[in-house]
Amino acid sequence: MGTKRDFKDRVVVITGAAGGMGRALSRRFGQAGARLGLTDIDGHSVEALSEELTAEGTDCFGLGLDVTDETACHRAMALVVKRFKHLDVLINNAGITHRSAFGRTGSEVYSRVMAVNYFGSLYCTQAALNYIIERRGLIIVISSIAGFAPLLGRTGYVASKHALHGLFDSLRAELRETGVGVTIVCPGFTSTNIDKNALDGDGSTTSHPQSTVGTPASPESVAEAVFRAATQGKRLVVLSSVGRLTRLLTRLFPSFYERIMALALRSELDRK
Repeated sequence: MGTKRDFKDRVVVITGAAGGMGRALSRRFGQAGARLGLTDIDGHSVEALSEELTAEGTDCFGLGLDVTDETACHRAMALVVKRFKHLDVLINNAGITHRSAFGRTGSEVYSRVMAVNYFGSLYCTQAALNYIIERRGLIIVISSIAGFAPLLGRTGYVASKHALHGLFDSLRAELRETGVGVTIVCPGFTSTNIDKNALDGDGSTTSHPQSTVGTPASPESVAEAVFRAATQGKRLVVLSSVGRLTRLLTRLFPSFYERIMALALRSELDRK
């Protein structure tokens, strides 16, 4: 457990802010009095969100950002600091997924998913790190239950989330003397646009309906859990009873978990 944090007047950068999860995170931290630098690849949508939150009393601004562009990530963090004079918190939320069996998924799909989910978080964190160290701030990573468990039909997504855990667990160890916190949050299936815009094996947007386990969470409930974890300085947060059971089963009974997960999500591999 880390230091208790208060986000009033803290400067928080949120990537992927225009999506369902990003919007919920933006609103929750804004309600806590944070000043927000909102980024998203959809520049028009993130600017519209910024105007909406500004009208509600939040001090924020939005800018278009492709997190796979390393130079653009450095430029974006510098713009946030120019506007607000410092940077306290980075929430690495931008992400994409795919739904396609390994044998029919092109390598370019894996490259794209890793570029956004893994390298996007790496680039933004490198760009923000010195500012965050100066403020003894916080890095939050929106991972997934897929960060520690297998998931049929999403091998590239799972690989990217496992990679995030390796990176940010190690970074936390490197930063332990700086006062910077690293919080990894693992939601389960959540009702956002990430799956509506999932890639198919050829790189197109899939039309195959998503298979889920349990009832998908709302973005607002996940944002509230992220906010609580941030205030409490938690290292790792696994959301939902399904997520906690998954973590237990993958540790103790991995073969059993693979069987029940395969039954629940078999339609992901039945597709031609």
